[in-house]
Amino acid sequence: MGRAYEVRKASIAKTGAAKAKLYSTFAKEIYLAAKGNPELETNVHLRRVVEKAKHQQVPSDIINRAIDKAKGANGDDYQELSYEGFGPGASTLIVKCLTDNVNRTVSFVREAFNKCHKSLGVTNSVSYNYEYLALIGVNSDNGDDIMMNLLDKGIEIIDLESEDGEVIITAKPSDASRIKDELESMIPNISYTLDEIGWYAKEKVTLEGEDKEVFERLLGLLDNIDDVTNVYHNVDLGE
Repeated sequence: MGRAYEVRKASIAKTGAAKAKLYSTFAKEIYLAAKGNPELETNVHLRRVVEKAKHQQVPSDIINRAIDKAKGANGDDYQELSYEGFGPGASTLIVKCLTDNVNRTVSFVREAFNKCHKSLGVTNSVSYNYEYLALIGVNSDNGDDIMMNLLDKGIEIIDLESEDGEVIITAKPSDASRIKDELESMIPNISYTLDEIGWYAKEKVTLEGEDKEVFERLLGLLDNIDDVTNVYHNVDLGE
């Protein structure tokens, strides 16, 4: 099973209490995208973020409040940050954050690692073993046509999977918007089944016993930090 399976499996876990954090994360991302130009018609990045939020069933009032907030003269200044760390055994992690207070965030992330007697690393100490990729999925039986159309437009495709009426494209994050533009011109009333940009480990490791318990505790501690939006790792946790 490939990257698409890993992404989908992770998204399934975003239920119940996790929804509140998901909504909060999208509110920050929408606010950040809307600053300077809160108009959906002319701000392509904002429109894409809102579309993704709607696909994740983020309520309209949360989306609208974030855009309205961005229209104000003053507001929060969020930054996207990534921290790299080492877990038990041969495990590694990349922790993605969206924060308005860098000192607070790094303190909380470091504390989570310290509680598990593990440590953060320096930039590129972990990420060189990962690939930074965009994964885009749509309902379609025309994988070959989609591939040829994207190649004709000069868009590089790293991989394309077509199975059970779904096409999943793996590409460079910088090409994601162009790919969506082409898909939307080909498929009327398109609905994305997968829309993720993230870090994916080149090789997976398996943990057992105490190492697995410590790793799962570390994941839980990181997930409880409001500023953490995603945690990528190289551990095969099974189904």
